[in-house]
Amino acid sequence: MPVKISVTVSLVPEAKGGPFVFWDGLEDGMKQAAELGYDAVEIFPPGPEAIPADVVRSLMTKHGLAVAAVGTGGGWVKHKLTLTHADETIRAKAREFISKMIAAAGALGAPAIIGSMQGRWGESVSKEMAFVWLADALNDLGEQAKKLGVPLLYEPLNRYETNLFCTVADGVSFLNTLQTTNVKLLADLYHMNIEEVNLADALVAGETHIGHIHFADSNRRPAGLGHTDFRPIADAVVRAGYDGYFSAEVFAYPNSRQAAEQTRAKFRELFGR
Repeated sequence: MPVKISVTVSLVPEAKGGPFVFWDGLEDGMKQAAELGYDAVEIFPPGPEAIPADVVRSLMTKHGLAVAAVGTGGGWVKHKLTLTHADETIRAKAREFISKMIAAAGALGAPAIIGSMQGRWGESVSKEMAFVWLADALNDLGEQAKKLGVPLLYEPLNRYETNLFCTVADGVSFLNTLQTTNVKLLADLYHMNIEEVNLADALVAGETHIGHIHFADSNRRPAGLGHTDFRPIADAVVRAGYDGYFSAEVFAYPNSRQAAEQTRAKFRELFGR
């Protein structure tokens, strides 16, 4: 199966400077992605109202692109909502926000991503309680996504961003405790560079649970501008039959266009397309 490649578009001004390639609106991001030969865009919106289905579908048709995934991190960046917050009201608001994001993404045929909104344990929240709250939320939200015909993506983050699950193996173990089977892992090569012993081996070991891969170098710059060895990673996931997207969630370094071009060149080098 041909490799599918995607590039990120942020619609959240408050996240400026974060690891997203395009920043000047969805029309601009999709136009440039199409010009460079990407298959899809991954959208980071402030909320569901920013990606109305009719508008986004029109852009998808115009530029011949799919939507690979939709991030929910705007709920954290703008509203400080997490699924493991000590305050029950905030946890409920977080779940409601993600539920609406799942509906908005599902209308575009795309999965939603739970990354920063997972939160962390500590202070008045025990590790055990955080795991219970997270599992309960993912069971519910995973089944909501299932009704729309898409998976829900859960992203293990590095130790500086969460203390819940930081490796692919820990993520797999956690997914195996859930009642729903509709949650897949998002494997982010930047986070993995911090936490894993061997990136290729970790991806192969978790292959049946991985539904999306964030394609970034060790310093979160575009692939080829850090010290990650991408060849064994690419070979391993292709051999394993991975059929999800490789999506460039990287800094716009040195600028958006060059970041997208650099990533596109690395995709071509690794996958011949």
